[in-house]
Amino acid sequence: MFSELKFPVPWGHVAAKAWGPLEGYPVLCLHGWLDNANTFDKLIPLLPRDCYYVAMDFSGHGLSSHRPAGSPYHFLDYVSDVRRVAAALQWRRFTLMGHSMGGCVAGMFCFLYPEMVDKLILLENLGFLLGPEDTEAWLKSKRMVIDRLLSLEAKQQTPKARSPEAALQRLLEANRHLTAEGGAILLQRGATETPAGLVYNRDMRVHMHSRESFTVEQCVKLLQKIQDRVLIIIAQDGLLVPHNLDSTNHFVKALWEAFESTLKQHIQLVEVPGSHFVHLNEPEVVSGIIGNFLTAKNTRARL
Repeated sequence: MFSELKFPVPWGHVAAKAWGPLEGYPVLCLHGWLDNANTFDKLIPLLPRDCYYVAMDFSGHGLSSHRPAGSPYHFLDYVSDVRRVAAALQWRRFTLMGHSMGGCVAGMFCFLYPEMVDKLILLENLGFLLGPEDTEAWLKSKRMVIDRLLSLEAKQQTPKARSPEAALQRLLEANRHLTAEGGAILLQRGATETPAGLVYNRDMRVHMHSRESFTVEQCVKLLQKIQDRVLIIIAQDGLLVPHNLDSTNHFVKALWEAFESTLKQHIQLVEVPGSHFVHLNEPEVVSGIIGNFLTAKNTRARL
């Protein structure tokens, strides 16, 4: 069983759900882009029962409030969401577990507040947002955030209502790694029923969030700072295995090379069968790995 939580913020609230005993070892769980806290529904019941798991909805996602009118979604805003929730829970030190974009947020939080993070678990993520390498591409991406925000405001579109079947179908079409069951689980928290049909809860502005990017050298240095307390799980049919990468994705390939040459001995990197949503589609594939990592007494897991 789980309980629903709400944390007040200046623009409304951040919603979350929690499992386990309040006095348990604290674990904060972060979902991926356009997803919500339900992404952990099937995984958390399989993890150690002596932990207190809180899965939050980022602002503009799930049951959390949308940010104020006129405000774009910057990557650091998601990191500040985490800091606000940790403060509300009065957690001084805890484990972070993030899937996809949630892993990027978890990684950044860990680098900014290393004294607060005991362990870091990254699901289908290397801890960083992958920014354009080319300067012109980087400038174009920043300009696009502003232009799309202004265009969206000018249109003032009413959110489209869909039948439950159509809403699920649209979600599955946009996420080829999701099963129908997984999509239905996300939709339970990701849409609201109206007289006209289901309306997605997410703020349309999250489609154009402004990213924070690193060079490969920076990534390696940051990961070295938190080594010996990081678990990275990559799915064989996910988005990050080398043979699935686009030929132009030099960033991830270079980071993979760095893992092989300098980080492999200090960071647990595990490849498992499954897709990008393996933790939701087949949680038993990763639950044992995560459970062992959570319960291991790592004497070197301190800065």
